[in-house]
Amino acid sequence: MMPPMDLATRLRYSWALARRFRSTFVFLVLIFLLMPLVYMALYRLPDGGHIGFGRSLHQVYFLLFGQPSLDYYDSFVVEALNMLIPPLGIATIVDGGVRFGYLFFARRKAEKEWVELISDSMRGHVVVCGAGRVGYRVTQQLLELERQVVIVEKREEAPFLNTLRDMNVPVLIDDVRSPLCLKRLNVTHAEAIICATDDDLSNLNVALDARKLNQQIRIVLRLFDEDLVERVRENFQAEAHSTSALAAPAMALTALDPRIQHSFHVGPHLMVVSRFVANRQLATLTVSELRDRFGTLTLSLSQGAQAEKVHPQGHTRISPADLLTVQASTLASGQPLNSLDIVQPPPCERRLHTADPI
Repeated sequence: MMPPMDLATRLRYSWALARRFRSTFVFLVLIFLLMPLVYMALYRLPDGGHIGFGRSLHQVYFLLFGQPSLDYYDSFVVEALNMLIPPLGIATIVDGGVRFGYLFFARRKAEKEWVELISDSMRGHVVVCGAGRVGYRVTQQLLELERQVVIVEKREEAPFLNTLRDMNVPVLIDDVRSPLCLKRLNVTHAEAIICATDDDLSNLNVALDARKLNQQIRIVLRLFDEDLVERVRENFQAEAHSTSALAAPAMALTALDPRIQHSFHVGPHLMVVSRFVANRQLATLTVSELRDRFGTLTLSLSQGAQAEKVHPQGHTRISPADLLTVQASTLASGQPLNSLDIVQPPPCERRLHTADPI
């Protein structure tokens, strides 16, 4: 779900909504504030006296329905107002009501004007281009981090579109390469833009357009061409990732050892995150000693029925059957990680891998 709007966001949203109806507000001020003042100045009672503001406002209000409350007065200006206020007032109220009604229902359909209004109220939000699998997963992660997100997707039939709308995420149906699309998404005040479409050229074009509108915006691109990834990083001051390159190490290492859940590169080093059950050889070690001995960082530790601890303290002693999640290089202490015969798989995997070293 989208994070709730704070007071500043609500004020910006109200201001953005007021700007949409500024012409209506101007006409209403003219009709219900200035017109009564004109009647007060020009209209004369039979005894020659002036009328008050309340009676003048009463006259203007009922004129909107073609029912003047004041008697006829022989004045060109007063009669002109009596003739002009009904059509102008009705047109103003009807126009404002129709536009507000359209905007209200557009909210439910996530149409352009509503999404543009929501985006206009955001500051420091993240724009995600593409509502495919990658865009959907990225949006989920950003929402978990309590960030405001707005999405642009060209296809109304995109598979995750309804799911994102059910999560109250604003989704703009538009071609992200169109001239006004990024302005509708308020890229000028966005913190970052993630180009996650399945078209490398579109992602690059959008990144260039976003940089023109906002020099400080952080840009992240999804690219299929791995040759472009390094060029974009070096020459464009943007982060570029190849999904196949990110997935390949994890898939290869998981095939070799099911205890490896994640992998990533830190410079030339391939890091892995493994989850396993400690055997008796670890019973004499603390978390710090495990780190010093094998070069592993303990991310979490689960001991018996106790709740899992994230980043356990260094003096915590490891017991047999404890469930650990550790981060390490594929080379630990100068030897391959799978040569360290100190652990066993979690219970669900023990049947197939009880003899496997880590």
